[in-house]
Amino acid sequence: MPCCSCCFRVSNKEEKHASDLYSRSMGRLSSEKKIKLFSYAELRSATNNFHRSNHIGRGGFGAVYKGALRDGSGDVAVKVLSAHSRQGTREFLTEIDVIANVKHPSLVSLLGCCVEGRHRILVYELLPNGSLHGALLASAGDPSRLTWAIRRGVCVGVARGLAFLHEEMASGPIVHRDIKASNVLLDAGYGAKIGDFGLAKLFPDAATHVSTRVAGTAGYLAPEYALYGHLTKKADVYSFGVLLLETVTGKSSSRSFHLSDEGDKVLVERVWELYEAANLRDMIDPAMEDGCNEEEAVRYMKVALLCTQATPLRRPSMPRVLEMLEREDVRLREKEITPPGYVLRDNKDIHSTSMVVASHTVTEVAPR
Repeated sequence: MPCCSCCFRVSNKEEKHASDLYSRSMGRLSSEKKIKLFSYAELRSATNNFHRSNHIGRGGFGAVYKGALRDGSGDVAVKVLSAHSRQGTREFLTEIDVIANVKHPSLVSLLGCCVEGRHRILVYELLPNGSLHGALLASAGDPSRLTWAIRRGVCVGVARGLAFLHEEMASGPIVHRDIKASNVLLDAGYGAKIGDFGLAKLFPDAATHVSTRVAGTAGYLAPEYALYGHLTKKADVYSFGVLLLETVTGKSSSRSFHLSDEGDKVLVERVWELYEAANLRDMIDPAMEDGCNEEEAVRYMKVALLCTQATPLRRPSMPRVLEMLEREDVRLREKEITPPGYVLRDNKDIHSTSMVVASHTVTEVAPR
């Protein structure tokens, strides 16, 4: 009984701390950033009591539902923070703080939130074509509908959004930390917008890097960040490079290539091998309809290899990446491309992570 009582007191203390944090933060955010506050009843009605038929996915720390606002203002995406998620408190507030008044064509717009009782809900614009992951990489997706023109537009759109976050924010650079196919949403015309800012980090002025706990998704994490928590804008550049490869190839970074004569290869590794063999055309997604510009698709994969180089300083900035994607007259300095870095898990020991850079392997052992 004493043990249970102790756990109960800790839980209450944590809950009170979270409640106080919300109260202080929401007071500031509502006055400074003019956040629209929705009632829980309003959002429950909009989603038909969060009915499973309106469930459209999962965001950071909670489920996402389609909703129709009763005031006639249109459909929305309602992201509900799990009531059991202690970790999500700061992420919820971060997501509001980061993008409350940020407006850009390549960023999903936050419409408001609900902070009522224990309910923590974010309300976004709804993008009707779902995520890039659902359209391109999921088993139920139909990659054939994503023509090269659409995929090119997706790559350019995400690059524009990241360039804006990194270089054009009045409040200072923002590193998203979770760029991946499921966080790229597609509007009615298949234009791309970056969503889910729960892990985003605002950089202090003049900071070259910050050391932080690792957050994000395996397969997209830059090695220096995954292993050492060393975060810079170049971590986003790396993740974008992986996303770029997925978009061109139609292959997921989380699934290995099973090559009987060479063993398993991750996406970045396989693309590098074919680049060295001057055979990148073999990686272009065959599901694309006729009319794929193969020369441009190969160029995009080379840009991706520039983005995923093992050494962060060798990766280009996002404005430079955008320039290389949009303008054919910008020369790619292929002689400067060095092998990519990538992180592999050792399945034999969950405490061990292997960092593989080309043919060199360094093993980092996490504390038990």
